[in-house]
Amino acid sequence: MSYSTADSLRPVTLDDVRGAQKMLTGVARATAMEGSRHLSQLVGSPVHLKCENLQRTGSFKLRGAYVRIAGLLPEERAAGVVAASAGNHAQGVALASSLLGVHSTVFMPNGAPLPKISATREYGAEVRLHGQVVDETLAAAQEYAAETGAVFIHPFDHPDIIAGQGTVGLEILDQCPEVGTIVVGIGGGGLAAGIAVAVKAVRPDVRIVGVQAAGAAAYPPSLAAGRPVTVANPATMADGIRVGRPGDVPFALVEELVDEVRTVSEDQLSAALLLCLERAKMVVEPAGASPVAALLAEPGAFAGPVVAVLSGGNVDPVLLQRVLRHGMAAQGRYLAVRLRLTDRPGALATLLGVLSAVDANVLDVSHIRTDPRIGLAEAEVELHLETKGPAHCTEVGRSLREAGYTVID
Repeated sequence: MSYSTADSLRPVTLDDVRGAQKMLTGVARATAMEGSRHLSQLVGSPVHLKCENLQRTGSFKLRGAYVRIAGLLPEERAAGVVAASAGNHAQGVALASSLLGVHSTVFMPNGAPLPKISATREYGAEVRLHGQVVDETLAAAQEYAAETGAVFIHPFDHPDIIAGQGTVGLEILDQCPEVGTIVVGIGGGGLAAGIAVAVKAVRPDVRIVGVQAAGAAAYPPSLAAGRPVTVANPATMADGIRVGRPGDVPFALVEELVDEVRTVSEDQLSAALLLCLERAKMVVEPAGASPVAALLAEPGAFAGPVVAVLSGGNVDPVLLQRVLRHGMAAQGRYLAVRLRLTDRPGALATLLGVLSAVDANVLDVSHIRTDPRIGLAEAEVELHLETKGPAHCTEVGRSLREAGYTVID
């Protein structure tokens, strides 16, 4: 499979995906598929997790990157490749290039997580930090390509990328031949388009559902308009699917082959990530948890057996800490409460006694005495509590008020 860079608008076929699968033999892992008893009970039919978070480099991106770079002409390989990414695509391009003996330059935003920058360098890429947002980084990478002749490796808008990602679909059919619905996150659309090409050609009855973060959902308005449209200022914790405009190549395939595109909220993403960690023992980034978020949001909408694609696990530890806390709050298992009490010796100990009596675990306490809003004989206390769910949160609040405390927030 060898295509020039000018051949970027050719159709993607099942034969392309099968060719990509042969090319990836010994390079990309055929990742595991794990059953989820909790989600199966919730949905009412078997649910399986396709674990691309366990792929080399921690996401599915290696598949498409390798196929794209392997398909370059010799003179194109000699010129090197360049990419722009905040994380997963960067690592996929870096490793693919190293395996193929091609020099790679990867532009990353200045705010990219340090673990992702370090991993990209360790996989062999020359990393250049530029800009504060991916759009600025992308422009710098394209300028570099124009100046040096390096081949720009787009994260999703090329047939070879889509064919490589489509190998996930072939594995799903091998591992779960009876699959009824495949749920997959959508950013630019390369993964969803590739899976749809592979699966629909073999099993046209399989329903394919794409999932976007509500704050970065470019596909619903694009599908309504019949062409890719840009969503201004996409905002979501799921940086893997935070894309403002669908790619031209994947959009045409998603429009034709994907049955539905749903959106999920930040709270639902947080809850899904927490569920993957607690129940499936899987470290998954927010984008990778988006299919699980869709199942949690409306479990009765998916005909089984269901396969949810966990597309990646490259989550920054700092973000993971915030997301887990957010997910616990969304499930009513984490409560922040601010209240006012009389400032006298033993007052805080008495308050903690009230909380202990209702079995609320205190994680953090802030004691404020000097705010001008507070009376001379008063203090304000902010508590972060671990609770057992919404009903327990209600019980904690009621107990505090019954004990005479003024609960401000």
